[in-house]
Order: sequence, then structure tokens, then C-alpha cells
Amino acid sequence: MRLPAPVQRKSAMPIIRAENLTKIFPTPGDGGQKIAVNNVNLSVEPQEIFGLLGPNGAGKTTTVKMLAGETLPTSGAVFYNDESCAATDIKEKIGVVPQHINFDRDLTVGENLELAARLYRLPAAERRRRIAELLSFMDFDEKIAGMPVTALSGGMKRRLLIARALIHRPRIVFMDEPTVALDPAVRRRIWGLIRQMAANGTTIILTTHYIEEAQQLCRRVAFLRRGELVATDTPQEFCRRLGKFAVEWDEAGERRCRFFAEHTAAAAFAASLNGAHALRPTNLEDAFMRFTGEDHDLFS
Repeated sequence: MRLPAPVQRKSAMPIIRAENLTKIFPTPGDGGQKIAVNNVNLSVEPQEIFGLLGPNGAGKTTTVKMLAGETLPTSGAVFYNDESCAATDIKEKIGVVPQHINFDRDLTVGENLELAARLYRLPAAERRRRIAELLSFMDFDEKIAGMPVTALSGGMKRRLLIARALIHRPRIVFMDEPTVALDPAVRRRIWGLIRQMAANGTTIILTTHYIEEAQQLCRRVAFLRRGELVATDTPQEFCRRLGKFAVEWDEAGERRCRFFAEHTAAAAFAASLNGAHALRPTNLEDAFMRFTGEDHDLFS
């Protein structure tokens, strides 16, 4: 299936840009090599929520580590505001929200924020002011600030991870699976915080396996497959390129899907099918499967 070409748009100067980013790891035992990320080019605009999506092993984590200065690329470069930065300089510009909880378990909520502020060498008065701002932003009162982090619920721990990443007012925040294992209500509360961060001027690079999350939050998403960037666009444009409407049906033990630009054509095709089928709007998960899945013949 040939997709329509993406609509070209004028864009602002990127706040972060990757140019021919490549990472090669030696494979233990056989003296060989594995290409984890292969010649990736991407750019992220100021205040954008940008999604980096792909199946397990696609190279998302390695790409983010290179963008964040946690690992050096084998070749290629990362630019912030069109300037190349050393890894130590990058640390001052970014915040990181990891997937795994990694607080100091012996400290309270407030003490964990205090520790983060001291690591960034914030003066005492600014530390107090910033911690108070973030506690309020996360809807934490003084009682919660004095609680040990081990007493927090999963959703509260996720909010505290975000607060800690924001302690030094970074312009860019990397978020790795920020709502993993949270129930839908708490997940949507985190979505609200992420939107507010972007509205306040923060640029966010998001990795997630919840495709609905990317569709709800991201202005643009990039699909990675086997270490290569295969497509970048807005969720809405991806759906338009596939076709606004999808018909799903079972055939020979497989779930098949066909896309249509117009509802009338989709309805006519659905009416021609024998057995169970579904006619629905196209979504970002369809684009994810089309660009990163192995069974392209199931999508027509």
C-alpha cells in the first residue's frame, strides 16, 4: 500500500536536533557488532511534546540516551539550539523522568527534592522557593512533603519523579514511560501535568507503549523500527495518510484491516463482508502497526 506524501509545514528552529545519529555495540563472544540505532535524523521544536515510538528493541532507549548525553554516539551529532554541546553542558539543559522509580528510599518527599536541588547547586533561597512551587504544582501538601517516599502510591511516585526532573527549570524533559502501570484515572491526571508543562514552555520527548497516550499528548511522533527512523508526522496526519476510516474483519484466522478516505466507501466495503467486522475511525495504533509491524500484508 502506497501512502500519500506528508503535508509540508514550516517549522520553528528546532530546540534539539539529531543528525545521522548512529550507535553500534560490540556483541559479546563472537567479536561482531550490533547496530542499535542507524543514521537517525530528527528535530524537536520548542514547547513540542514529541513522541518516540516503536516496538521493543527498536532503538528508542538508545536514541534517547544519546539525545540526553547519557551515552556517546558511534557517529553523528546532537545539537541544542543548533549548537553542539558537551555531555556536561547538556545535563544543565535537560530533565529526565525515568521509567523505574529511583528515589532515595531513606528520605522523605521533600528531602528527595532538596537533594536534587542541591545536586544542581541551587542557592538555599531558590531551593526553598522551587520546592514549594513544585509541591504545589503536583498538588502535594506539607503532610505529603514530610512522608517517606515508600509510603506514596504509584501515581504519587510518578508525580514526584516529574517534580524532581523539573527542579532546575530545564527547557527539555525526557520522559520514559511516565504512566507505566498506572490506572486510567491516574494516567489521565499525569497527562494533564504533561500538557501543563508544555504550556509553561517545556519541550518534552516522550517514549511510551501506550499508543493512545501518544495520540492524546504528542504534536508529532516518530516511529522507529530495527534502529531506523521510518516515519515522522502528526497523529492526525498519519491517520489522514492511511485513510480516515478503518474496517476490520477476521479472515483465515487473522485480523485484517483496510482503510478508506470516505465513510461511504468504508460502509460499502463493510456491508460486503460476511461475518463479524468493525467500522471505526483510524487511530495512531493503526499507523504504528503499519510502519513498525511485520505483517504489512494484513493492512491494505
